[in-house]
Amino acid sequence: MQSLKNKPTLVVITGPTAVGKTNLCVKVAQHFNTEIISADSRQFYKELAIGTAKPSKKEMDGVPHHFIDSHSISENYNVNDFEKDALIILEEIFQKHNIVILTGGSGLFIDILCNGFDEEVPTSDKKIRNEINHLYNKFGIEILQEKLKQLDPQFYKEIDLSNYKRLERAIEVCILTGQKYSEIRKGKKQQRPFNILKISLEREREELFNRINLRVDLMMQQGLLNEVKGIIKYKEKNALKTVGYTELFDYLDNQITLKDATEKIKVNTRRYAKRQIGWFNKSGDYTSFHPNQTEEIINFISINLF
Repeated sequence: MQSLKNKPTLVVITGPTAVGKTNLCVKVAQHFNTEIISADSRQFYKELAIGTAKPSKKEMDGVPHHFIDSHSISENYNVNDFEKDALIILEEIFQKHNIVILTGGSGLFIDILCNGFDEEVPTSDKKIRNEINHLYNKFGIEILQEKLKQLDPQFYKEIDLSNYKRLERAIEVCILTGQKYSEIRKGKKQQRPFNILKISLEREREELFNRINLRVDLMMQQGLLNEVKGIIKYKEKNALKTVGYTELFDYLDNQITLKDATEKIKVNTRRYAKRQIGWFNKSGDYTSFHPNQTEEIINFISINLF
């Protein structure tokens, strides 16, 4: 934890998909009478709801949430944009509250807000991105996964391999610099004008995977397929080259059956959860709790405030 006396505190509450972040964070925010910033890279988009497990108004229970339905899938919005916008919003909220909750399962978005990007990471190159996109369109996401594995085996083990955007960026940086993306990102952290307290939520692996399977079934019952049909014209957007959408696009392209697509969503979501757990464990500065330990989490936050 970064310790700055008399500074406000950003409380990070994260964990793998389906662990139970939403309910817990609302309770914590209500206790401290504060607001929540979402660091979920797909809940920004108004058109994506079911497939992103976006919290409903009822689930938000009156707690202000930022970066939920804040953008359209037709816009280009990346992690750099999020850092700039979130820092501005944080400054505004800290004028009213001494604590703000940051939650979500996108490790990169959490890291960027807490630490900033390394100065050494280069900007994008349109030519290289076009070449990567050409490979994806011709051979599918597997060719990009294999390319990253060759260029940077370490980062290959850490990221969500179904996330086209992450794959594209990592490959692009490796090609641009001739270095491994995982090594370039290990630069000096930026000092933020607020304290940072990190909490990770954990469940037993079997329990978590059962929750994932049940969630996917519920998403399908709620109309995920219709949601995907409604955004099919945006299927080349990076935000849609992720779990829950690519599988159903394959079904709509007659590549697999609906049953197989549903099962693939479950398998890929479980794999994603494993990588999320690995990402947060690698950080080493998270304190772990079960999502049902609301009182213990509130006490832990209270005694760590300055």
